[in-house]
Amino acid sequence: MLNVVAAVIENDDGNVLIARRNLKKVQGGLWEFPGGKIEPNETKEEAIIREIKEELTIDIKVDKYLDEKEFDYPERDINLIALKCSIVNGNISLTEHENAKWVPKNELYKFDFAPADLFIVKLLNERIK
Repeated sequence: MLNVVAAVIENDDGNVLIARRNLKKVQGGLWEFPGGKIEPNETKEEAIIREIKEELTIDIKVDKYLDEKEFDYPERDINLIALKCSIVNGNISLTEHENAKWVPKNELYKFDFAPADLFIVKLLNERIK
């Protein structure tokens, strides 16, 4: 089981940042909440801060743990951990993704998400109500 972190980054307007996966990678072209693998001896908080710095060139802080869920993919099983985060410093510059957008939570369903990330879309829409 591979532990993976995903950042739910919200802006001042209440929109959430989503990113489109690199077309050359597994699930290329699908949308996701940015993040990545937790390395050995790394906390989930350290992992998401590192991954977002690498992928989006911004500094973030972790505000709170949201939820996690296990998924069985053909290539491997993952445990996706969703963390609510805030931007501390920097401007977004994509190093891994094809695109990124700020999207209202109630419009997230309009995007073609990686299967594991759909649980975060559902979670965010449940919390709107």
